[in-house]
Order: sequence, then structure tokens, then C-alpha cells
Amino acid sequence: MPKILIIEDEAAIRRVLVKILSEENDTYEVFEAEDGLVGIEKIKKDDFDLVLCDIKMPKMDGVEVLEAVKKLKPETPMVMISGHGDLDTAVNTMRLGAFDYISKPPDLNRLLNTVRIALDRKELVVENTRLKKKVSKNYEMIGESKAILHIKEMIEKVSATDARVLITGPNGTGKELVAHWLHQKSYRSKGPLIEVNCAAIPSELIESELFGHVKGAFTSAVKDRAGKFEAANGGTIFLDEIGDMSLSAQAKVLRALQENKIQRVGNDKDIKVDVRVVAATNKDLKKEIADGKFREDLYHRLAVILIQVPALNDRREDIPLLVDFFANKIATEQGSTKKEFSDKAIKLLQEYDWTGNIRELRNVVERLIILGEKIVSENDVKLFASK
Repeated sequence: MPKILIIEDEAAIRRVLVKILSEENDTYEVFEAEDGLVGIEKIKKDDFDLVLCDIKMPKMDGVEVLEAVKKLKPETPMVMISGHGDLDTAVNTMRLGAFDYISKPPDLNRLLNTVRIALDRKELVVENTRLKKKVSKNYEMIGESKAILHIKEMIEKVSATDARVLITGPNGTGKELVAHWLHQKSYRSKGPLIEVNCAAIPSELIESELFGHVKGAFTSAVKDRAGKFEAANGGTIFLDEIGDMSLSAQAKVLRALQENKIQRVGNDKDIKVDVRVVAATNKDLKKEIADGKFREDLYHRLAVILIQVPALNDRREDIPLLVDFFANKIATEQGSTKKEFSDKAIKLLQEYDWTGNIRELRNVVERLIILGEKIVSENDVKLFASK
């Protein structure tokens, strides 16, 4: 049954709205709040399919309520109720994320039509979210350690926003996995996720790779070419190993973040881009800043949200889950029977020093399965990890 909350300080208008909605559809559960503060408390405690909210109210006005709801439960559609003098404000609330607005006194047909459309939209959003969660299982981090649970919680909170994220951690820990998961769970998931390995691109080509170039910009520029930022428009760009990016490229990335504009190499024409930036590095960027190798202003632009991915040695309790996951995955890929690992084998794997982290563990599991070998001693683990 759809649950609708009416936030309105005038009791007479609340009664009218409750009567109209209840008579329109007896499946509607209609709740009331006499001001914005009470409304926010109800929204914190319960999930509503629609909120009708007056704009001018004491204690907390409708714009403040809208902004709070967008942070608390961004999927909840908000329809604003505006008096004659509130029209400009009502229009502005649409820019802030309101679904629609209706004027006082409410036109019956307009009100009911808006409610029906908003409830249909909420149903679609819920279904889309469910599908995204199903799809994102491909990128979910395996583990129940405190550190991994914290990362999962962070991803749930951050994915619904456009906040920039900096992912740190040693090689092989799954930083790329975090970036994919963030994108898949965001509203940008229908857009592209463009990955750039900053360490793999020569410093003289990184600017062209990121921002594109025009014909004749340099010797090998035989035609105009769009860069990765343009390719990621409407989606996410993942700047992996950003600590290896040249200082000149860093300056251009900083401008792109500040102004949402880029310029192709060899051209001074601005190109607007709508891109969420997620970056990752295995370096200590604060040390790089101190050594003059990384811009401090860029660091602060990137590290709005910082996610630290732990080394495998710091989450050994997750190794049984990881081994089981990899054994399942490899068996599925190869069309073979899943290999079971003994308790002793799991214990030996947990005691090993995993300098290569998750990537190294997966390789060991895969080698054992392909070769049909068993682990009975510490030397066996060392043998298969060193191949």
C-alpha cells in the first residue's frame, strides 16, 4: 500500500488533502506532520512513497525539508505545495530535486494526477534499485571483516551522491572493484564507466588521453580525437594510479573538477562535461605532496570521500570466504566440479604472508584447482604462491 506523508502547518489544508487522497484510493495510507521538523523525524523512522510538503512553514521551511530528504532518502519523490507568492521558490525546488509542485488551493485533477505519476515513478525507482543491487553482485567485495563491512557501508552511502572518491590501498587489494561497485550502484550506472590507468600511459600522452586533441596538436595528431573525460560524459571516470600522473596533467584535471570543463590539447575551446571522478592510488599522496610530486589542491578535490582498502594480511578472517568464492567462480568458468578446501588448508592459507593480496590468493586457488593439487604444509602454499 502506498504511504503518503503530508507536511503542512495549516490544519485545514492538511484535512482537505487527507480527504482528497483517501477518497481517491482506499489503498493510500496517508500520514500527517504539522511542520518540517516533525516531518523529518517521521521520514527518518519510516519509508514513504511520496511526500507532499508546504514551502512556507515555521521552524523549518519546505526548501530545508527538501534538502534534508534528498540527503536522507534521495529516492523519495517530493511534491511541493506553494502559495501564490511562492511560485519562484517552487520552481527553484525543481532544480533542487523536487518531483513537482502544486499551487494553493490545489486543483483536484492536477493534484491527483501528480500523485499518481509520482507514485509510479517511485515504483520504477525501487525496481531499478533492486536490479542495480542484483547487477552489482558482480562487483561486490567478499568479506565480513570490520574493514570490509565499513567499506560496504561507505559505498551504500556514497553511491547515491556525486561526491568524488579517492580509493587507497596496496596493489592487488581490490581498488578497481570498489570503483566498479560505486558506479554500478549509482544513478550514473546507465552511463559509461571509463577507466584510465595513469601509470600505463607515457607522461607526454596522458593529457591527450584524458582531454583529447585536435588535428595538428602534435606530430602524430592526424585527426581530432575525443579524450576519456568526454567519453565518460554522463557517467564515471576512474583514474587508477593517479599518483603517477604528471603535474601538468594534474593541473588540467583540477580545472576539470573545478569548472566541469575541459580543453582538447591544441585548442582553447571549452567543452562542458558531466562526469563523476573516482580515483585510486597505492601511493601515500601526502608524502607525494611533501615531495612536490602531487598537487595538494587536487588531493583535496579528489579526497572528498576517502576509502581505504586493507591489505589481505589485515583481513585474514575473510580468507575462508574468499577461497570459497574463488573456488565457485573458477569451477563455473571451467564447467568443472567445485574443489573443496580442508580446514587445515584454509588455516595454512590464513597464516601465509600475502604480499600480492587478493590477486595473489586468487592465483593460488586457481593453480591448485587446475593442477588438482592439495595443500598439506606451509611449503605447499609457498610453492604455489611463487609460481
